[in-house]
Amino acid sequence: MDQSLLTRIELRAPVPPMTRLLITLNVLVFVVMLFGGAGFWHSPNTVQLTWGANFAPATADGQWWRLASAMFLHFGALHLGMNMLALWDGGKLVERMFGAVRFVVIYLVSGVGGNLLSLVIQGNDAVSGGASGAIFGIYGALLAYVWFGRKQMQAQEFRWLFWGALLFSALTIAMGYIIPGIDNSAHIGGFVTGMVMATLLLPVTIVPSKQLTLTQWLAAVSWVVALFVLVTHLPTPKYRWQQEVAIQKQVQKLNQVDQKAQQKWRQIILEGREGSVSFDDMAAQIDAQVATPYEESFEKLSALPEDPNLPSAALLEQAKAYALQRSEASKAAADKLRNVPFMPGKPATP
Repeated sequence: MDQSLLTRIELRAPVPPMTRLLITLNVLVFVVMLFGGAGFWHSPNTVQLTWGANFAPATADGQWWRLASAMFLHFGALHLGMNMLALWDGGKLVERMFGAVRFVVIYLVSGVGGNLLSLVIQGNDAVSGGASGAIFGIYGALLAYVWFGRKQMQAQEFRWLFWGALLFSALTIAMGYIIPGIDNSAHIGGFVTGMVMATLLLPVTIVPSKQLTLTQWLAAVSWVVALFVLVTHLPTPKYRWQQEVAIQKQVQKLNQVDQKAQQKWRQIILEGREGSVSFDDMAAQIDAQVATPYEESFEKLSALPEDPNLPSAALLEQAKAYALQRSEASKAAADKLRNVPFMPGKPATP
C-alpha cells in the first residue's frame, strides 16, 4: 500500500468514534437486559423475544422492527464478548476506510440483511439475535475495499488485509456448521450485504467512478433481485406471537385475581366468624369480590384464540378450567350461605 493510503486509513490510530459508540450500545443493551431478567452467561429465548429477537411468529406477525433490534441483543457474556472483539478489530479499519456515516450505513444495513436471510432460513425453528450479521458485513466491506484498492497497495499489505479478513470470515462460517446454535444464515447474509454496500459506497479515492459504475450497477441489481427473492419467500409463521403474548398476559392477570380473591375470601370468613356480618352480607361479598372476578377472567380467557400450535395452548385450557371452577365454587358457597339463618350475637360458621 502506498504511504498516502496508509496515512488516510491510519491503521494504528485509536478506535474511531462510531465503532466505539456501537460497542458501547451493545454493551449497554446487555447490561440493561440483565436488570430485565436476562442471564449473564445465558438468556432464555423468552427473555430475548421480549427484548426484540428475530423469530418468524413474531417478526412476520407485523413486528418487522425485530430485524433491526435483534442485532443489539446477545444471549450471554461470551456471545457479546466475541462479537465486540470482532467489531473492535474490523470496525476500526472499515470506519476509517469509508468514513463514519458510510460505516454506520454498512453496519446497520448488513445487520438487517443478515437477519432477513436468517428469518427466511430459520423461520419457525430458531430465535436469533446478535451483532454478528452486522459485523460480518463490516468484514465483507473490508474485503471489497481492499480488493478494489489493491492497485494502490503493496503486495504484502494486500495479502495481510485481504487474506486475513477472508480467512477469519471463512473459518467463522465453517465453525457455524460444526458448533450448534450458531446462526450461519445471518453471518452469510450480513457478509454478502456488506460487500454489496461497500461496492456502492466506495470512496472515489480508491477507484475512479467511471471504472466502478458498471460494477456498482451489477451489485445494486443483484441485491434488489436477492431482496425480492427473500421477501417473496418469507416463512409462514407457525403461530402468531401477539396471540401467544395475549395468553401469557391474561394468565398473569388470572394469577393476580386468584391471589386477591383468596385474600378476600379469608377476610370474609374471618368477619363471619366474628359475627360482625350476616350470611347474606357474606354471600354478597363473595359474589362481588370473589366469584365475579373469576368469572370475568374466564370470559377474557375464553375470548382468546384457540390455536393448538401456540406454545401456551395447554396453559390456556388449564387457566380457563381453573377460573371456571373457582367461579362456580364461589357462587355455590354464596348460595349456601343465603340459605342459612343468621342468629344475631352468635358467630357465623359457614
